[in-house]
Amino acid sequence: MADDIKDIAHAVEADSVMRLFPSPPRMLALGEPTHGVDAPLRLRNALFRQLVEQEGYRTIAVESDCVAGLLVDDYVTSGAGTLDDVLERGFSHGLGASAASRELVCWMSAFNAGRLAADQVRFAGFDGPLEMAWAASPRETLTALHRTLTDHIDPGLIPCTADTLDRLLGPDDRWTDPAAMWDPSASFGRSAEAGELRLLADDLGALLHAWAPHLIAATSRDAFDRARLWARAASGLLRYHHGMADASPSRLARLTGLRDQMMADNLLALAERGPVLVHAHNSHLQRDISSMRMGGQRLEWWSAGAVVHTSLGEQYGFLATAFGTMRHQGVDVPPPDTLEGALYALPAETCLVDTSASGAALAATGPVRRTSPYFGYAPLDPAHLARIDGIVFMKDVPED
Repeated sequence: MADDIKDIAHAVEADSVMRLFPSPPRMLALGEPTHGVDAPLRLRNALFRQLVEQEGYRTIAVESDCVAGLLVDDYVTSGAGTLDDVLERGFSHGLGASAASRELVCWMSAFNAGRLAADQVRFAGFDGPLEMAWAASPRETLTALHRTLTDHIDPGLIPCTADTLDRLLGPDDRWTDPAAMWDPSASFGRSAEAGELRLLADDLGALLHAWAPHLIAATSRDAFDRARLWARAASGLLRYHHGMADASPSRLARLTGLRDQMMADNLLALAERGPVLVHAHNSHLQRDISSMRMGGQRLEWWSAGAVVHTSLGEQYGFLATAFGTMRHQGVDVPPPDTLEGALYALPAETCLVDTSASGAALAATGPVRRTSPYFGYAPLDPAHLARIDGIVFMKDVPED
């Protein structure tokens, strides 16, 4: 099988990526099979840099808090804040501690220096304001949205006062209690106050869109888009908190779906302003249904990438990343009858494989799905090959 595919294994470079598509996709997503390792992030940085410089992509979106990411965008476009503070507060999921994240932010800032705003590369988080064990209070997003509207629209049209929002929101710790991740009764998401806030978030979002012409003229398109982000995040958080209070057996599956729906909404909004590069776990970007085991259950949900693909069609491109070894986590040389095993036989340490050209060669041997001794690494499913545009393969992934 290696002999059949070695001629279509290319360097991981912008030119090779663009040859996978009839025209440059409006959204190009690069997945990874695990989190917390810098080597694939550095490869991402190098590839995204080429795609920005050579192909005109002007937004880089990563699997991180969409609201916190505004701090990073401000830093790389205008120099607001300090690098250390932006890395600490502008990323979620521990990404700010990564050396590769620091390198990405520094490069984006240097690229933008002296450029007109329209030619700058923008940063975006596209995840909800969530962590594995908790979801943020909707206070920040609801109050920011409310302030924008009250600053520019007749107060008589606003459905509530700031004091009303403050009373309904209450202390933030009742929203962020980590016990609610596993205990629905610990969630505030189905309280009377939360129900009223969901209605108000909907009304405030509707008012924002109804007054779009005035708000854009009075502020700017960027300011309006930021308010749209607050509106999406506020409503998404309230839906998520409502789901956390669900005691049904479908609770965890519903939460995973709600999270990826927030991701998809953010990605589609970013695509409105121009070509976007996206980086996240493969399971959030693939076109096939995603699955995982959590809490003793097998969960299935449609990923953000699958949802975005229904809207963008051929303008959505997806590159999956696969590893050969990750020995520091017990992931050794893949068996030869797996997809990763076939790729491991190739001579290059890293390569890009065109799945449309290699699919027949790979499928001819009927590769089995690899199993991993490390729960944090998800091998590729060979059944997904037909809906992956290319595979970025890293033969040996070192410990950082």
